[in-house]
Amino acid sequence: MPRPIWTGSLSFGLVNVPVGLYSAAEDKTIHFNQLHSGTAERVKNKRVSSSTGEEIDYSKIVKGYDLGGGEYVVVTREEIESIEPSRSKTIEISDFVDLDRIDPVYYKSTYYLAPQGPTAEKPYALLLEAMRESNKIGVASFVFHSKQHLVAVRPGDGVLVLETMYYDDEIKDPRQLFGDLLGEEMSFSDREMAAAKLLVDSMAAEWDPSLYKDNYREKLLELIERKARGETITLEPVAEEKAPVVDLLAALEKSVEKAIEHRAETAASDAAAAAVDESNPARARAS
Repeated sequence: MPRPIWTGSLSFGLVNVPVGLYSAAEDKTIHFNQLHSGTAERVKNKRVSSSTGEEIDYSKIVKGYDLGGGEYVVVTREEIESIEPSRSKTIEISDFVDLDRIDPVYYKSTYYLAPQGPTAEKPYALLLEAMRESNKIGVASFVFHSKQHLVAVRPGDGVLVLETMYYDDEIKDPRQLFGDLLGEEMSFSDREMAAAKLLVDSMAAEWDPSLYKDNYREKLLELIERKARGETITLEPVAEEKAPVVDLLAALEKSVEKAIEHRAETAASDAAAAAVDESNPARARAS
């Protein structure tokens, strides 16, 4: 059993469920250290004055809010601590909203909520099932790492999932970003719309996250392993591909043809594999 990064209670109405908070995802981005070229010596960053270049001791560094024009408001660590929210041991659900009413753009980080102790199991399971059957998601707030978070608690696959969320004023308005680009009404011919819908339907599939791989990370790990074995890496020039100018309708219809061909090939391959499994019971049991 992993160790929770936070423990407390999930509250809805007068019901309190003891829960623990666990990370739901693991960042597998490959990170590198900075080294002095030709050596194995790590390069360290130093805090220096922008005017003199002299290194500044950490105890002499304060926080300044940029007002623009070279003016700053200096705020001390003690002043910040005086207004920090007090530690919370409760995730208090204030509202239940329809599951599909929250735009995913609001979601930030994902965690699991698990019951803590035998007495928590029944009310936890009851809340999970009630939310699933009513297709609702709980909106709450709680303090974590000295910051007040807006969170959504939603039913997952046998577990409650907590999503930290951006506040409304943190979400950029696309109309302010792109202006008239989004305000222009487009008209489409019946043939264009029919082809676009057919393409979407021909590419429809069940969601299976195991089908999607980080090809870049796999290639990077392979490169690192080859260099660790002492191989000499020969770099091939990368040609810049220019997007061809194509007719929209022609591109849609060609895409539909390719999607249907690919679907037929996949179905034939799956059928052949199934036939092999049926003729080889041992292999079928192993798979």
